[in-house]
Amino acid sequence: MLKVRTRQTRSWSRIALYCAAIAGIALAMHGLWIPVKAQVAQVLLKRAWAKTQAGETDVKPWPWADMAPTFQLSIPKLDARFIVLGSASGEALAFGPGWMPSTPRPGAPGLSIIAAHRDTHFNVLKEIAIGNAIDVTASDGSKLRFEVSDTQIVDARRSGLVPNAGEAGLALVTCWPFDATQPGPLRFVVMARLVSEGMAGHPVNAYNKAG
Repeated sequence: MLKVRTRQTRSWSRIALYCAAIAGIALAMHGLWIPVKAQVAQVLLKRAWAKTQAGETDVKPWPWADMAPTFQLSIPKLDARFIVLGSASGEALAFGPGWMPSTPRPGAPGLSIIAAHRDTHFNVLKEIAIGNAIDVTASDGSKLRFEVSDTQIVDARRSGLVPNAGEAGLALVTCWPFDATQPGPLRFVVMARLVSEGMAGHPVNAYNKAG
């Protein structure tokens, strides 16, 4: 009787070990799938962005998409370039940075807010520094240059970001800490001021707030 129980115990131990191994593999695959999906989405978004710049309207990056590319965001110092979607919903942020349409468009008076996940597209923000340039290109080829003026860690429940007041500014927002594995209320915010605007790569000094 004791031997039977010992065999049963060993069998259940093996089953538990196999289940734990399968669960671990599944979690690892899920963890890998998120950044892979984000990178593949950016390739499709770049194709849609090229069509948008060619004059097509409401170009969908894939047939079932309910969002479209709206801007191109680049941070030259970090060699980072992203296509920004016209939505900051959870679904949109799985594929790329999203502009919050309840805030002004970049370059308009007020604070324009663009958000993305910390473990995919905006992971680069942990390397950003005050004085770095941030370029925003619209579908018509017009370009805006912002300059990082500050970085903050805020509580999303009382962030203090006021989108519809003041001069033209840009805020890049992602979750914080960067290495956290669980969601939380803290956000890392990059604040930038508009320093120049122009057309198709020929910026002119429209707003100089460096002083």
